[in-house]
Amino acid sequence: MTTPLRNGRGAIAVINDWRRQSPPVRPWGTVNYAYPLGECERVSVIPPVDLTEQFQTIQADVNAAVAEVLASGQYINGPIVETFAQAFGDYVGTEHCIVCNSGTDALYLALRALNIGAGDEVITSPFTFIATAEAISAVGATPVFVDIDLDTFNLDVAKLEAAVGDRTRAIMPVHLFGRPVDLGPVMDLAARYDLAVIEDCAQATGAEWMGQQVGRIGHVGCFSFFPTKNLGGCGDGGAMTTNDPDLAATARMLGEHGSRVRYHHEAIGINSRLDSIQAAILAIKLRHLDTWNQRRSEVAERYHSLLAPVTEVVRPQDVTFGRSVWNQYTLRLPQATAAGQERNQVQQAMREAGVIPMVYYPVPLHLQPVYRHLGYQPGDLPKAEMAAHQVLSLPMFPELGADRQMQVVQTLKTALAQVGLKAAQYC
Repeated sequence: MTTPLRNGRGAIAVINDWRRQSPPVRPWGTVNYAYPLGECERVSVIPPVDLTEQFQTIQADVNAAVAEVLASGQYINGPIVETFAQAFGDYVGTEHCIVCNSGTDALYLALRALNIGAGDEVITSPFTFIATAEAISAVGATPVFVDIDLDTFNLDVAKLEAAVGDRTRAIMPVHLFGRPVDLGPVMDLAARYDLAVIEDCAQATGAEWMGQQVGRIGHVGCFSFFPTKNLGGCGDGGAMTTNDPDLAATARMLGEHGSRVRYHHEAIGINSRLDSIQAAILAIKLRHLDTWNQRRSEVAERYHSLLAPVTEVVRPQDVTFGRSVWNQYTLRLPQATAAGQERNQVQQAMREAGVIPMVYYPVPLHLQPVYRHLGYQPGDLPKAEMAAHQVLSLPMFPELGADRQMQVVQTLKTALAQVGLKAAQYC
């Protein structure tokens, strides 16, 4: 069990209840608290994300909205779901928004609505969560992985055209860590080869490219409302956005068991709906999203400043053609070896000191066992492989204040010294 306790700055700290667990459960890994057992409550752990602080600011509104849904008896679909879908589409700037069970389902429905399936290929990034490629595989198509740009962690758009073949049907750029892909070259390439562009916006709700919200630039945008996303529910959820009425109607039909008219089915679909309680919660959070994203930007700016003297790391770069919403603040440790051993040691040292960084993602998709049949070998996509061995994401959430950020950076500096990593050679 874990016990949430409040520290002196009002932050919720998750600590192990040593007296009730043997061996103790450590939700974020091994933590060296350096306190006698009777003084555990003095410890402040800085988690990668803290959802409790955000909830406290909207608790009354959420409680009222959930109670209203429960009293209504309309728990599936209904007016609250329709209202949220319209509001989210308006926020993104598209004419149509289809809400669904998850970001993964949004990708799947987009691919199905575009009639992409067996024998087709979709170009995407190897450095992202499995759901991106998984959705491509789930419709029977083949993911074609293109290497990334180390400065952005996004697809290297200069390498896209070389990956286009006779079977290519779509490009699926991922706006990783909240940073928009440079979509100009992507859209130009798609127009020349008559390809669809499916934006994976799971980590980038509210991000902008050239003054436009991501999710409205490609043919389809796909969003996740997983709790840790910038707009996160209290459970799973997702959405697909588009300006194409036919795509919207097809995706909506496929998400309702292949049915437009009840009990009449024209395709094999799936059951993918956003429930009313999640829609009610997300509608409240949507009103605060821009404020929370601005606070994330402020957290990122403080990290930039605090980390400027830390020559052992490469800081993430700001976007010159748009706006990042900083779902993650991800460093590179360029002196880490190909196995990532030193990076892992830094991560563990920080965990033991009570600061919990994360690694997104330790194995690129082209080297995952599930994609062994595609024939990729180590070294084929060197930038993605290098990132997988070097990245380290520091705690990032809107409520993270300057005092805790200073603790994070000091803990990082101590860990770097312990491991013995030297100044970065910018590569």
